[in-house]
Order: sequence, then structure tokens, then C-alpha cells
Amino acid sequence: MNKKSVLYLENGEVFQGLSFGYEGETAGEIVFNTSMTGYQEIITDPSYNSQIVLMTYPHIGNYGTNDEDIESSKSAAKGLIARNFCDFPSNHKSSLTLNNYLIKNNIVGIHNIDTRKLTKIIRNEGAQKCIITSMSDNIEYFKNKLMETPDMIGNDLTKKVTCNEIYEIEGKKDNKRVFVYDFGCKDNILKVLNLKFGLNLIVGPCDTKPKIIKEINPDGILLSNGPGDPAASKYAIENIKEILGYKPIFGICLGHQILSLSLGFKTFKLKFGHRGANQPVMNILDSKVEITSQNHGFAVENKNIQDVEITHINLNDKTVEGIRSKKLKCFSVQYHPEASPGPHDSYRYFKEFYEML
Repeated sequence: MNKKSVLYLENGEVFQGLSFGYEGETAGEIVFNTSMTGYQEIITDPSYNSQIVLMTYPHIGNYGTNDEDIESSKSAAKGLIARNFCDFPSNHKSSLTLNNYLIKNNIVGIHNIDTRKLTKIIRNEGAQKCIITSMSDNIEYFKNKLMETPDMIGNDLTKKVTCNEIYEIEGKKDNKRVFVYDFGCKDNILKVLNLKFGLNLIVGPCDTKPKIIKEINPDGILLSNGPGDPAASKYAIENIKEILGYKPIFGICLGHQILSLSLGFKTFKLKFGHRGANQPVMNILDSKVEITSQNHGFAVENKNIQDVEITHINLNDKTVEGIRSKKLKCFSVQYHPEASPGPHDSYRYFKEFYEML
């Protein structure tokens, strides 16, 4: 962990630090997350596929990792950046240090750098590609490596993180059945639907055809979170268009964006995205403010669509955070009502979906 490592940004900035986690090299889009806790949930969230996560909270690793607080069975983030890295966790649930967890899951880390300066660069200049390596210090090599790294705009990543085939999760006998489109679904979404509400779940790949959905004949459909540019998932948008109005639909994060695109909205890339557990959102319908957990780099354009109303607005930048259509029996939110470790201000939308069924 004392081996020298380099972080090179697309804008030419170089940060010298120390390596931790898996020793090697990684490249991807650098994004920052303002959460104080939840680093294990973050690095296992499929929505972070192809991204390198900068934690703005300076002290990372102090409670270790465990087998419960994961959002997918495999690592999602390509790298982790921290100011102060702690390898001596104090937590009765901890089964593995963060360092060993990163090694086990092939995630490259760098620490002992000025994360405040780095965050300001991303905030002012926008998300950009970067490389972390302890294998080289050649600037020309870094430039060539980043040229080979795909841009996020136009990049469909859902097929990299979706399940391979349809599977079922049994709920309470005679309870409702929900088909879950897996665009990179977090485990906690499935747990809430199955364990809290007793729903029987049929989870399917991101490109499941509407014909198969209708053969299954579920009581409702959930569009999960996931990574990449929503507009690039053209097959998903066309599939959702075919089942609008068929059964109640609830979309979360990427699912919200895909539902919006299928209804006629457009999406655009945010300068540096919304990532953290402290994003304020106003519910226009009741004027209540929710503190939300978010992780997305794209947003839905604010425009008027017949039979659709915008229900939620981000109070920081006024971007669209929720929509609904009573006529088509669908609604969605840009953030995570199932958020683990929290906050849980928005948990009620699962209940709303359950009642729609």
C-alpha cells in the first residue's frame, strides 16, 4: 500500500499518490460521490460500471467490508480514490478490510492525494476520463490509453451488467407478481420488493421482448437502475414503448430515464452528475422536500408531454427528478428510494407501486 501510484486526468493534470487495493492499472470516467458512508454499496452498484469513484469524504475504510452490504455479486466500479485510507477497521460486522476486498474484486485504488482539489476540477470542468496506475509514469502512454477509453455519451452499458436469463424470486403465496427489467439492478431493490412487500419477482435481461412479458402476464413491471447513456439503450426504449399502459410501471434511476425516453422526453449529460446521499428533491405534488440518494450522470429534459406530468424537481439545479402518467399507469423517480445505508425519505414510492398493483 506504500507503492507509488499516479492519477492522470484527461485535462492533463497529474496527481501523485499511493496505491491500495488491486495493484495494476485502470481507466474510466472519474466521478465524485459526497456520501460519508456506504463505500461498499457504491463500489458494488452496477450503475458505476466503467467509472472510477472519488470519495469526497476524507476518511475511507474505517468500518471495513462485510457480506451483507453489497449491491451486486461482482464489483462494478473500476477504481476508487480516497484522501485518507484506513486499513484497520473497527466494526463488529466487518469480515474483510477494504484493501483486501478491493484486491479480491480487482479494483484499483489510489490514496494520499488532494481529493478536495480533484473534486473542484471535476465540479468546474466536468466529469472526464482518467487513468490510475502504479505501472507507468509516461505521459504519452496515459494520453494514448485515454484515447482508447470509450466516452460515456453514446455508450450502452446495460448488457454488461444485466442477468443472463430470466429467474424468479419467490414471495408470499398468492401475492402479486412483478417483472423486473434488469438494467443493472441493485440487490436492495429486489430485497425491498420481495422481503418488505412479499412480491413474487420475475427478473429478466435488459433486452427481454414485450412478447415474453405478456406471456408471463405479471401484475406490474419495474425498470431498474443501471449504467451508461440511457439514449444508447434503444432496444430498451422501444420495448417499453410497446408495454406502456399494459400494466403499472415503476422506474428507478436509469429506469426513470428509459421510461421518460419512451414517453417522448429527451435526456442529456450533466456536467458532473448527482452522486451522494444528500440531494434535495421537491415533490411538486405535495411540496414536500426529500433528502435523496442519487447516482447518475444523465438527466431528463424538462418539456411538456401530453398525459405526463413532472412530479419532482432537484432543488440544486432544477433538473427533472420524477414523472408520472395516470393514463398510462406509470411513474418514475431519478433517485433511489431503496437507498442503503440511506436516507429513506422516499421509501413510500415502493408502497405507492404496491398499491397500484
